[in-house]
Amino acid sequence: MKQLHHEEITNQQQKFPVTIVCDAIRTPENIGMCFRVSESFGVEKIYLHESSPAIDNRIVKKTARNTIQQIEHERYEDFSEIIQQLKEEGNTIIGIEITDESINIQDFDFKNHQKIVLLLGSERNGIENINLVDATISIPMYGRNSSMNVIHSLAITLYEVTNQLNASPIPSKGRELSGQ
Repeated sequence: MKQLHHEEITNQQQKFPVTIVCDAIRTPENIGMCFRVSESFGVEKIYLHESSPAIDNRIVKKTARNTIQQIEHERYEDFSEIIQQLKEEGNTIIGIEITDESINIQDFDFKNHQKIVLLLGSERNGIENINLVDATISIPMYGRNSSMNVIHSLAITLYEVTNQLNASPIPSKGRELSGQ
Protein backbone atom coordinates (compact mmCIF):
# COMPACT_ATOMS: atom_id res chain seq x y z
CA MET A 1 0.00 0.00 0.00
CA LYS A 2 1.25 3.45 -0.93
CA GLN A 3 -0.11 6.76 0.35
CA LEU A 4 -0.96 9.04 -2.55
CA HIS A 5 -0.03 12.72 -2.80
CA HIS A 6 -2.40 15.44 -4.00
CA GLU A 7 -0.85 15.57 -7.47
CA GLU A 8 -1.47 11.82 -7.91
CA ILE A 9 -5.21 12.08 -7.27
CA THR A 10 -7.82 12.97 -9.86
CA ASN A 11 -11.30 13.45 -8.45
CA GLN A 12 -14.46 13.12 -10.49
CA GLN A 13 -15.39 16.78 -10.66
CA GLN A 14 -19.14 17.00 -10.25
CA LYS A 15 -21.57 19.76 -9.27
CA PHE A 16 -24.70 19.12 -7.24
CA PRO A 17 -27.82 21.30 -6.97
CA VAL A 18 -26.81 22.36 -3.46
CA THR A 19 -26.39 25.86 -2.05
CA ILE A 20 -25.10 26.74 1.41
CA VAL A 21 -26.43 29.66 3.46
CA CYS A 22 -24.30 30.63 6.45
CA ASP A 23 -26.47 32.40 9.01
CA ALA A 24 -24.10 34.84 10.72
CA ILE A 25 -21.19 32.44 11.23
CA ARG A 26 -18.61 34.46 13.12
CA THR A 27 -15.26 32.64 13.10
CA PRO A 28 -12.93 32.99 10.12
CA GLU A 29 -11.82 29.36 10.44
CA ASN A 30 -15.41 28.18 9.98
CA ILE A 31 -15.92 30.42 6.93
CA GLY A 32 -12.68 29.15 5.37
CA MET A 33 -13.56 25.53 6.08
CA CYS A 34 -17.06 26.07 4.69
CA PHE A 35 -15.46 26.93 1.33
CA ARG A 36 -13.05 24.02 1.49
CA VAL A 37 -15.64 21.41 2.42
CA SER A 38 -18.27 22.82 0.04
CA GLU A 39 -15.88 22.79 -2.91
CA SER A 40 -14.86 19.21 -2.08
CA PHE A 41 -18.49 18.10 -2.31
CA GLY A 42 -19.41 20.01 -5.49
CA VAL A 43 -21.62 22.70 -3.95
CA GLU A 44 -22.84 25.31 -6.44
CA LYS A 45 -22.85 28.44 -4.27
CA ILE A 46 -22.32 29.81 -0.77
CA TYR A 47 -24.15 32.78 0.76
CA LEU A 48 -22.42 34.57 3.64
CA HIS A 49 -24.08 37.01 6.02
CA GLU A 50 -22.63 40.54 6.01
CA SER A 51 -21.54 40.11 9.65
CA SER A 52 -19.42 37.05 8.80
CA PRO A 53 -15.68 37.48 8.24
CA ALA A 54 -14.87 38.63 4.69
CA ILE A 55 -13.21 36.32 2.20
CA ASP A 56 -10.12 38.54 2.16
CA ASN A 57 -9.58 37.88 5.88
CA ARG A 58 -6.12 36.33 6.32
CA ILE A 59 -7.43 33.37 8.37
CA VAL A 60 -10.33 32.73 5.99
CA LYS A 61 -7.94 32.62 3.03
CA LYS A 62 -5.44 30.38 4.83
CA THR A 63 -8.11 27.92 5.94
CA ALA A 64 -9.96 27.88 2.60
CA ARG A 65 -6.72 27.43 0.64
CA ASN A 66 -7.55 28.08 -3.02
CA THR A 67 -11.23 27.11 -2.87
CA ILE A 68 -12.60 30.68 -2.57
CA GLN A 69 -11.88 31.18 -6.28
CA GLN A 70 -13.41 27.81 -7.18
CA ILE A 71 -16.91 28.26 -5.79
CA GLU A 72 -19.45 30.99 -6.44
CA HIS A 73 -20.27 33.07 -3.38
CA GLU A 74 -22.24 36.13 -2.41
CA ARG A 75 -22.89 38.21 0.72
CA TYR A 76 -26.38 39.03 1.97
CA GLU A 77 -27.81 41.48 4.50
CA ASP A 78 -31.26 40.21 5.43
CA PHE A 79 -31.73 36.57 6.40
CA SER A 80 -35.47 36.45 5.74
CA GLU A 81 -35.06 38.05 2.30
CA ILE A 82 -32.37 35.62 1.12
CA ILE A 83 -34.39 32.62 2.30
CA GLN A 84 -37.52 33.94 0.55
CA GLN A 85 -35.53 34.58 -2.66
CA LEU A 86 -34.10 31.06 -2.62
CA LYS A 87 -37.56 29.57 -2.04
CA GLU A 88 -38.92 31.54 -4.99
CA GLU A 89 -36.10 30.06 -7.11
CA GLY A 90 -37.42 26.57 -6.31
CA ASN A 91 -35.07 25.57 -3.51
CA THR A 92 -35.99 23.41 -0.55
CA ILE A 93 -34.57 25.04 2.59
CA ILE A 94 -33.13 22.44 4.98
CA GLY A 95 -31.76 23.54 8.32
CA ILE A 96 -29.01 21.50 9.91
CA GLU A 97 -30.37 21.96 13.40
CA ILE A 98 -31.68 19.99 16.35
CA THR A 99 -35.39 20.78 16.76
CA ASP A 100 -38.41 18.93 18.06
CA GLU A 101 -39.28 18.15 14.41
CA SER A 102 -35.81 17.29 13.05
CA ILE A 103 -35.55 14.26 10.80
CA ASN A 104 -32.61 11.92 11.25
CA ILE A 105 -30.22 12.68 8.37
CA GLN A 106 -30.24 9.06 7.14
CA ASP A 107 -34.05 9.11 6.99
CA PHE A 108 -34.31 12.33 4.98
CA ASP A 109 -34.74 11.69 1.24
CA PHE A 110 -32.62 14.34 -0.48
CA LYS A 111 -33.40 12.79 -3.90
CA ASN A 112 -36.96 14.13 -3.66
CA HIS A 113 -35.71 17.73 -3.94
CA GLN A 114 -34.49 19.29 -7.20
CA LYS A 115 -32.59 22.17 -5.58
CA ILE A 116 -31.36 22.05 -2.00
CA VAL A 117 -30.28 24.82 0.35
CA LEU A 118 -28.43 23.67 3.45
CA LEU A 119 -28.78 26.29 6.15
CA LEU A 120 -26.05 26.59 8.79
CA GLY A 121 -26.83 28.45 12.00
CA SER A 122 -24.39 30.63 13.87
CA GLU A 123 -22.02 28.92 16.27
CA ARG A 124 -23.71 30.44 19.30
CA ASN A 125 -27.40 30.87 18.47
CA GLY A 126 -28.19 28.39 15.72
CA ILE A 127 -30.54 29.38 12.89
CA GLU A 128 -31.98 32.89 13.27
CA ASN A 129 -35.56 32.13 12.26
CA ILE A 130 -36.11 28.39 12.24
CA ASN A 131 -39.72 28.84 11.08
CA LEU A 132 -38.52 29.85 7.59
CA VAL A 133 -37.11 26.40 6.79
CA ASP A 134 -38.98 23.64 4.97
CA ALA A 135 -37.39 20.93 7.12
CA THR A 136 -34.67 20.39 9.70
CA ILE A 137 -32.31 17.47 9.84
CA SER A 138 -30.16 16.24 12.69
CA ILE A 139 -27.14 14.01 12.93
CA PRO A 140 -27.35 11.17 15.46
CA MET A 141 -24.79 11.54 18.23
CA TYR A 142 -23.88 8.89 20.77
CA GLY A 143 -21.70 10.69 23.27
CA ARG A 144 -22.66 13.06 26.05
CA ASN A 145 -22.26 16.19 23.96
CA SER A 146 -25.41 17.25 22.09
CA SER A 147 -23.77 19.45 19.45
CA MET A 148 -20.79 19.60 17.13
CA ASN A 149 -18.91 22.22 15.16
CA VAL A 150 -21.04 23.74 12.42
CA ILE A 151 -18.58 22.78 9.66
CA HIS A 152 -18.28 19.21 10.90
CA SER A 153 -22.06 18.94 10.66
CA LEU A 154 -21.90 20.45 7.16
CA ALA A 155 -19.32 17.87 6.05
CA ILE A 156 -21.39 14.97 7.37
CA THR A 157 -24.52 16.38 5.73
CA LEU A 158 -22.83 16.96 2.37
CA TYR A 159 -21.53 13.41 2.44
CA GLU A 160 -25.07 12.09 2.97
CA VAL A 161 -26.58 14.43 0.34
CA THR A 162 -24.04 13.60 -2.37
CA ASN A 163 -24.15 9.90 -1.53
CA GLN A 164 -27.93 9.85 -1.97
CA LEU A 165 -27.87 11.98 -5.14
CA ASN A 166 -25.14 9.84 -6.72
CA ALA A 167 -27.18 6.72 -5.98
CA SER A 168 -30.19 8.23 -7.73
CA PRO A 169 -31.00 6.26 -10.91
CA ILE A 170 -32.54 9.29 -12.63
CA PRO A 171 -30.04 11.95 -13.76
CA SER A 172 -31.33 15.48 -13.34
CA LYS A 173 -30.17 18.92 -14.34
CA GLY A 174 -27.23 20.09 -12.25
CA ARG A 175 -25.73 16.66 -11.61
CA GLU A 176 -23.58 16.53 -14.73
CA LEU A 177 -19.80 16.73 -14.79
CA SER A 178 -18.31 20.21 -14.69
CA GLY A 179 -17.26 21.56 -18.05
CA GLN A 180 -19.80 19.59 -20.10
